[in-house]
Amino acid sequence: MNLSGVLFFPVTPFDAEGALAEDVLAEHIRRNLAHNPGGVFVACGTGEFAALSQAEHARAVEVAVKEAQGAVPVLAGAGGPLGAALEQARAAREAGADGLLLMPPYLAPSSGPGFAAYVRAIAAELPVIVYQRGPVVLDPAAVVELARIPGVFGLKDGLGDIDRMQRTVLAVRREIGPDFTFFNGLPTAELTMPAYRGLGVELYSSAVFAFAPEIATAYFNGDDRLLTEFYAPLVELRSKAPGYAVSLVKAGLRLRGLDVGPVRAPLTDLTPEHLAELDGLLKHGLALVGA
Repeated sequence: MNLSGVLFFPVTPFDAEGALAEDVLAEHIRRNLAHNPGGVFVACGTGEFAALSQAEHARAVEVAVKEAQGAVPVLAGAGGPLGAALEQARAAREAGADGLLLMPPYLAPSSGPGFAAYVRAIAAELPVIVYQRGPVVLDPAAVVELARIPGVFGLKDGLGDIDRMQRTVLAVRREIGPDFTFFNGLPTAELTMPAYRGLGVELYSSAVFAFAPEIATAYFNGDDRLLTEFYAPLVELRSKAPGYAVSLVKAGLRLRGLDVGPVRAPLTDLTPEHLAELDGLLKHGLALVGA
């Protein structure tokens, strides 16, 4: 699967009654596809994967596949208990998704035969990118073994351990070859991309692309002013409350006129003070790129 450019992780919009707002999700995806992302990752972390019912998850994937119309790969989040992950994977396959981002299983070991069996079962349904974060901490040998499983074609890194990642990339390139996909999946990944590029990892997920694709695209194309004038302050704002990595994205979309609703518990929306701070930062970033 060819993933290139900025990877788009849409939010999952909710209406005034708290239900999935399918029409808003479709509009959200349509707007951002106009900015040529390298792939759409629906119902993943930014899409509040952990807060969705199985039915909501399946419907969100259907909407994303319909809007993408094959123009870019669509991958869906899957994970948690094996039964739930398999149900999500099968629904995504039936909807026409191209692959899965495999979220960490709940309170389960992240390496060894058990985790490999978990990955193997899900990869039998659709191609898989394994997400390394939280309880999933993989050493280089474990990633090599996972990469040998048919259907496993990538690793998204949400740990930020540069030493571990360098050893992992070198081991996989030596044992598997150049086609295995790595990408930076840290929150506000643009801030750490200079380090990841030093490891030979060029792909990254962009939460900013979801609400300010003009800014994300300008940074991708080399506007380094944004690193200090937009991304660094955004990370400072993000760190002011747990869960703001998602809340900021939804707030940014609302500021730009798309009513995607609030985040679901246990996440919390921005305080008025933090919303005003985001508003000013967003206006500054858009002014920098002439949008």
